[in-house]
Amino acid sequence: MAKVPVLPNPALLARQQIADGVRSLFASSRFPQEQYTDPPGDPGLFGPSSVTWAIHADVTMFVGGISAVMLQALHPLAMAGVVDHSRFREAPLERLSRTSSFVGATTYGSTEVAESIIATVRRIHRRVVGVAPDGRPYDAADPALLRWIHVAETVSFLRAHQRYSPFPRRGADLDRYYSEMAVVAEKLGATEVPRTRVDVREYLRAVRPELAAGPEAADVMRFLRRPMRGDPASRGAHQLLVMAAEDLLPGWARAMHGIRRPMATDLGFVRPATAALLLSLRAVLGTSPVLVQAQRRASAPPSRGTSGSGS
Repeated sequence: MAKVPVLPNPALLARQQIADGVRSLFASSRFPQEQYTDPPGDPGLFGPSSVTWAIHADVTMFVGGISAVMLQALHPLAMAGVVDHSRFREAPLERLSRTSSFVGATTYGSTEVAESIIATVRRIHRRVVGVAPDGRPYDAADPALLRWIHVAETVSFLRAHQRYSPFPRRGADLDRYYSEMAVVAEKLGATEVPRTRVDVREYLRAVRPELAAGPEAADVMRFLRRPMRGDPASRGAHQLLVMAAEDLLPGWARAMHGIRRPMATDLGFVRPATAALLLSLRAVLGTSPVLVQAQRRASAPPSRGTSGSGS
């Protein structure tokens, strides 16, 4: 009796296409030191019990990461350095991917891996100097500029977590997240890094006069809104993630970027549709292999002559 061919499930195929498309946003360029398996017994900078490990392991980071780029783009000096010293316009995915690699490795990598990548970034920052289009000098190693990049990133990650995680952290854990992540910013050279929700709110209020949506910020938004894959499922998912990232922005940042979508659209469509999309991505992607590797490394007995130093 001839076998009846098994036809692919269109829904599963679409979900896999979407998952592959999302992965491609963050997979084009990684730090060569990035690895999560060695040395055994090393918990890294934070360790398995940290709030950072829990928050960074979920697919909400896809939304938070895109929103972070949108928010960071509002600082003219930060964007001047990106435009002058990177291939952002020619290969924009490389920057997203490098940022993803940095966050992943400093979160889940061993202490040595995290310190090595931080040192690499510090060396790169020393070369990123110049003059912005408005005539102001910029320096990527400027502690104040590093503070802005860090806060924009952590605020975005945390807002995405709170909105879309099925088990969001609350209360003191939110302050603990800011305090944990401040360690990375300080190792990069940032100073006066906010460590609580109150500190972050005060900082964002104080820094707003320095922000503006210039031509470079507009370029960033055009790039982010441009679908990376051609299949309809991935294009639709990409557009939804971008809309969700825009929705995460503070109201004043949305206004600077000229985002004037009715709130009813976000409440009635963007948020429920994004929640459903992320639920599908969790089902397709499963537990992060990076998290699994890091958990195994941290729980393994240390090799002779090594010791862990995380929290």
